[in-house]
Amino acid sequence: MTDAVRERYDRFATEEAPGRSAVYEDWARGVASNPDVQAVLARIPDTRRQPPLVFAVTRMLGAPLAGFAQWRQFVLAHADAVVEECSRRRVQTNEPLRLAPLLPVLSEIDGPIALLEIGASGGLCLYPDRYSFRFVDEDGTPRTHLDPVGGASTVVLTSRVRGAVPHVRMPEIVWRAGIDLDPLDARDPRDRAWLQGLVWPGETGREERIAAALDIVGADPPLMVRGDAIEKVAEVAASAPRDATLVITTPGVLAHIPRVTRAALIDAVRALPARWITIDPPGLHDAWQPPVDAATWPGFVVALDGQVRAAADPLGRWWEWRVDSGRTRA
Repeated sequence: MTDAVRERYDRFATEEAPGRSAVYEDWARGVASNPDVQAVLARIPDTRRQPPLVFAVTRMLGAPLAGFAQWRQFVLAHADAVVEECSRRRVQTNEPLRLAPLLPVLSEIDGPIALLEIGASGGLCLYPDRYSFRFVDEDGTPRTHLDPVGGASTVVLTSRVRGAVPHVRMPEIVWRAGIDLDPLDARDPRDRAWLQGLVWPGETGREERIAAALDIVGADPPLMVRGDAIEKVAEVAASAPRDATLVITTPGVLAHIPRVTRAALIDAVRALPARWITIDPPGLHDAWQPPVDAATWPGFVVALDGQVRAAADPLGRWWEWRVDSGRTRA
């Protein structure tokens, strides 16, 4: 079992952390070469020992943002607490920047819109109409900007666009709801601290962005439903206003659901009188039209009702529209 821990953390240190967090890269390289820490992490269920989750839990418990030697000392001294906390926690990355590549897809759908997110975490991706968007070239040159009706937001989502910028507009959201196995409350200090603690050290501006989004959500909370989405989605969807177009989003959540359950959830969503927007790894499922070559596709796939719209960074830092904008009005 320690071999699996070593391989997972070595891969994280080599492929995922570089360029995002020097601290997490250092910690992961240390884990990959330290049998004592591997033995502690091997006690955590394999679905709960992802490096970002373990690292966030240790920080929440008091581990200093220091080198691996000090982090190792903390983990070994608090092994039982680390194992217990990781075993009940889950990665709930609630990055509002994911809305950047979703905005042009939402722009295809005439309002009013009832927005329902599966795997909503704290609901930060339910407020595209409350955030400001700034789309820029690869070199940072401004391309398009969009603000809420009331003016510029305290949350500014800046994303790099490759190629043409399609038509974008602020969606008219009249109802918003989320489903999650363990929903978080933007008004609760502990939940706020957990969401902010999931930000990797070194990700400049991200913690501030999430804090500002939490303030917006906390001032006007959405309907949040605890439970399994397959069991809850039809019920929650039925409570949406009848005079609004129901839009169900699954931004980045399907990868965390086992394959059989994932297919059943996709079928359940597509059976409803709703539009479906998702952003997923290209090889995750076969719902894409036209089919996507996972070996050559850059980033994740953004789709509307399974129809491919864009390639995008999984957290929305960049995106590329992949269809003729003139053919995509809903």
